[in-house]
Amino acid sequence: MLCFTAGLATADEKNIVVSSGTDRATPIAVVPFGMQGGAVLPEDMADIIGNDLRNSGYYAPIPRQNMISQPTQPADIIYRDWQALGARYVMIGSIVPNGGRLQVTYGLYDTTSQQQVLTGSVSGGTDQLRDMAHYIADQSFEKLTGIKGAFSTRILYVTAEQFSPGNTRYTLQRSDYDGARAVTLLQSREPILSPRYAADGKRIAYVSFEQRKPRIFIQYVDTGRREMLTNFEGLNGAPAFSPDGTRLAFVLSKDGNPEIYVMDLASRNITRVTNSPAIDTEPTWGKDGRTIYFTSDRGGKPQIYKTTVGSGNAERVTFVGNYNAAPKLSADEKTLVMIHRQDGFTNFKVASQDLERGNVKILTDSSLDESPTVAPNGTMVIYATRSQGRGVLMLVSLNGRVRIPLPTAQGEVREPSWSPFLN
Repeated sequence: MLCFTAGLATADEKNIVVSSGTDRATPIAVVPFGMQGGAVLPEDMADIIGNDLRNSGYYAPIPRQNMISQPTQPADIIYRDWQALGARYVMIGSIVPNGGRLQVTYGLYDTTSQQQVLTGSVSGGTDQLRDMAHYIADQSFEKLTGIKGAFSTRILYVTAEQFSPGNTRYTLQRSDYDGARAVTLLQSREPILSPRYAADGKRIAYVSFEQRKPRIFIQYVDTGRREMLTNFEGLNGAPAFSPDGTRLAFVLSKDGNPEIYVMDLASRNITRVTNSPAIDTEPTWGKDGRTIYFTSDRGGKPQIYKTTVGSGNAERVTFVGNYNAAPKLSADEKTLVMIHRQDGFTNFKVASQDLERGNVKILTDSSLDESPTVAPNGTMVIYATRSQGRGVLMLVSLNGRVRIPLPTAQGEVREPSWSPFLN
């Protein structure tokens, strides 16, 4: 269990495609934390915090080799040195062993005003170093930006490891958002697809072929208890929990074409949402619990539409490019993240669309991208792609400044899904 305290100082054009941004991230120095007693810890907290802030796309950590000094106390900060390095902020910290636990004190300082921005402390076991580091990054990010930090969240993803022809092991993994500390939630000889978190963070839904046909299961993360939710003829796929967790949208082909349905999880009653001779798939909810965005080829090519549950109507949302699919929304619902292909090109990339202006921005420089998932605060996107002949996960900041691979297990890695806030 983590314990923490914190204190605060007193101190239009439509249909445009943008390939990258030009503004810069704010330089910040995260100084290595001082450790009393000389013990060597298994994780470098300052390094984790710096990487978190970098991954948001808002901040650019100063390289350690450029640091003139490494203070651990406020009185040791020489602001002109950090100003000379171009650091807008500097973070320091100290770690004190205390009865088998670690007490971590940290502070964040503005080098321009030479004022304290944030100070606090957190304690935990040695095995919670990453949790404490993510917590400090969350607190710092929220104080600096006003946006809740998402570094203490988790992701789900699927791996497929082939040992021989016809012998493939599929695993459903959960890890820190940055790929660290992966644990296996489910293992199967049959494919696992489309894992999704519920808003409470305690349940996940996914598609399993363990019955030799696609069926949707719900599993409780902490206990591993699971149940099969759908067993209809044909396709059962693409589950997505409603914002309040009481309903599940998914795709069924039991009546012919793949259509979107919604199940009330208490009564298990289902309602058909779309009715089209085309393929309707990949539902994702708006936060009002009534709007659903989805992919459909009803216009001849895959594009993204939205509908209101019970209305029977659908409105097309994407018009730029000849392929748009796998819709996800930013936290403020002003931005749509999707898999996009530009007219005249064959490569699939992750892109974002300003839902008010219609502008589309390409976020990735890879070419076979799929399955984007958005951090609950809307600042980062994780997606699946291919690198050196292998399926991997990549993280990109929504502002396009950062693109990094995530460390994951062996085998083909695919189908990432971001958790909600977990605290």
